[in-house]
Amino acid sequence: AYTGALWQFALMQGVMIGIGTAATFGPLIADISHWFRRRRGFAVAIAASGNYVGGAIWPLAMQALMDGYGWRTTYTVVGLVCIAGMVPLALALKRPPPKEDPEATAAALANRTPGAAAAVARAVPFSNRTLMILLSIAGIACCVAMSMPQVHIVAYCSDLGYGVARGAEMLALMLAGGALSRIASGFIADYIGGVKTLLLGSVLQGLALLFYLPFDGLMSLYVISLMFGLAQGGIVPSYAIIVREYMPARIAAERVGILIMMTLVGMAFGGWISGWIFDVTGSYRAAFLNGIAWNVLNVTIMCLILFRSRDRRAQTA
Repeated sequence: AYTGALWQFALMQGVMIGIGTAATFGPLIADISHWFRRRRGFAVAIAASGNYVGGAIWPLAMQALMDGYGWRTTYTVVGLVCIAGMVPLALALKRPPPKEDPEATAAALANRTPGAAAAVARAVPFSNRTLMILLSIAGIACCVAMSMPQVHIVAYCSDLGYGVARGAEMLALMLAGGALSRIASGFIADYIGGVKTLLLGSVLQGLALLFYLPFDGLMSLYVISLMFGLAQGGIVPSYAIIVREYMPARIAAERVGILIMMTLVGMAFGGWISGWIFDVTGSYRAAFLNGIAWNVLNVTIMCLILFRSRDRRAQTA
């Protein structure tokens, strides 16, 4: 709030806020995954929906604060709220999670609804390293696609002449839909697994991106923004669920952290490349097409993992 130059602002935003975000979201997701067996996906989704609930509230509050008091006061208020809320809650989470018993976990998962694959059946014909490479590429790809509306919806609305306030409302609507879909996807993941849940979310995200191409009316953008939020909310938490399904618990925090980092790399690169494409072409249409192409890459990787897993399960049977 008290920076005097753009490079100072960028440094604080990128380094300080970036480190703070990294030290909260990833560890929270990894930690909560150790506390649950049968409803692990639901628990992870609830924890992961917090930033979307915040994302639905803050754009509207920040827009009102900026209109009335300016951006410096707005940043000061946000910082004070974070200190007052996050620090006490973080101190309440110091208790270490219980040691996981693999046999108990397998037994608990085996007693789920018929038709759901048990943990013992989640064999994939890849090494942990190969699987991590595939998931990392998938994480970057899905979030390059995801970043297009999330990062640029405000600018897109301004470019169309609707104003930044309408864009902020669409962003809030998008993130509110994302919070709902994250919780729903966690429930779904407990029954069909993380890979299928991620694949479902990615396919729906691609369809929502396609709708942005022919429709640019004000009401249409509100509806599509909600559709997009409902489609993509469950994608990122599914990576944590996949790690817990396919990899040992002792390396879960490290692998979840890496994949969350890859999704953030995708968001950062996607936000930048979409802006660069707009600068070059003078239109967001090509940027949406770029997002769709990256989304297809994510769908392809998840289909590969899913089908190879089926082949391995068939061989085991």
